[in-house]
Amino acid sequence: MTTTEIPTDPHELALVPGEIVSDAVIGDRAPWSGVVAAGDVLTIVDLYGNQAVDTLFYGGHDHTVRYSAQATIAAQGNIFLTTGTVIRDQESNALMTIVDDEVGNHDTLGGACSQESNTLRYGHHAKHQHACVENFLIGGAKHDLGKRDLVGNVNFFMNVPVDPDGSLGIVDGLSAPGKRLALRAEVDTLVLISNCPQINNPCNGFDPTAVRVIITRPSA
Repeated sequence: MTTTEIPTDPHELALVPGEIVSDAVIGDRAPWSGVVAAGDVLTIVDLYGNQAVDTLFYGGHDHTVRYSAQATIAAQGNIFLTTGTVIRDQESNALMTIVDDEVGNHDTLGGACSQESNTLRYGHHAKHQHACVENFLIGGAKHDLGKRDLVGNVNFFMNVPVDPDGSLGIVDGLSAPGKRLALRAEVDTLVLISNCPQINNPCNGFDPTAVRVIITRPSA
């Protein structure tokens, strides 16, 4: 599929049909945030393929409720996320459920790039490159969230295999232009997204591109 074949009508593009509550394109390297009401469905579209979408989840009204990688992984017995995965908070309560997924493998361990980690991994020339942590801080500031509120994140579309010796790799993604996943909110959930700006490893093909987010409200 090429980008010219991707539907532009949000009703066609959303994986779960319903009333369009929100529809936005997140530019390459940019942040996005929004509250997905309980029962609504968030569709994330990888418009150009091989893009990493770093994502955090918080209670929609109580931001001390937040995504827990440990609880999510333990409950499903798998480090990778796909259809059926329940995104859980630190008390193992459900925040969102992946109800459809056209890729089948999303990362929980790779974390978010930061200016500090860029410097450590790639050298001092990367010190001032924009990174996901900065995007999370920009998006979180609108909701009174700061650096101390950041936790481990999900990396949708990012391919992080575990090597036989237990080390993690960051390799080309499994996604393609137009690939989508959909998450249903089990409770009102604040979603923070960093459309990853990383240019030093292949998590997004060394070429950050735009993604699209559509929130639908299914009919009764």
